[in-house]
Amino acid sequence: MEESQENQENQQEQETEETPAVSENNRLEELEKQLAQAKQEATEFKDKFLRERADMDNFRKRQERNAQERVQREKKALILKILSVMDNVERALTYQETMDRQALQQTLRMLMWQMNEVMKGEGLTPIATVGERLNPYEHEAIELVENSDQPEDTIVEEVLKGYKIGNETLRAARVKVSSGNQAPQQ
Repeated sequence: MEESQENQENQQEQETEETPAVSENNRLEELEKQLAQAKQEATEFKDKFLRERADMDNFRKRQERNAQERVQREKKALILKILSVMDNVERALTYQETMDRQALQQTLRMLMWQMNEVMKGEGLTPIATVGERLNPYEHEAIELVENSDQPEDTIVEEVLKGYKIGNETLRAARVKVSSGNQAPQQ
């Protein structure tokens, strides 16, 4: 009986010694599985990130290309409109010898009207000047006119026409401005 009791004690000792080793091995295997899974997920996320980044770069490039194409189409449309005016100018130059002064002036007025219509169609509008109050955002005062019967800062003469596109000043009008009705001092 003593032998069997000793065998049982030896067996229990071996089991006790094996149990922590097996438990550690199982835990180690589990951690290795988790590490492998985490590495796989990281690789998948990295691949997904790189694909998304490439898609974004492609989208940006496509948007830039579309914007350039749109600008090019708009340029072509504007140039075609201007070409029709230029064709009429060439015709007028060809026949200027056969026109009298009045016919030539009428032709120039028609060309000016046609060009104004093209520009108006593109959103270009002239800036009002004579009789208006000086606006530094739209007018460039190049001369101050004294002894004018207009109030101070009133535009009395337009030297160069100014234009706006929408609400933005494309080119300021160059104007002469009244300094007001000042009597000369003696």
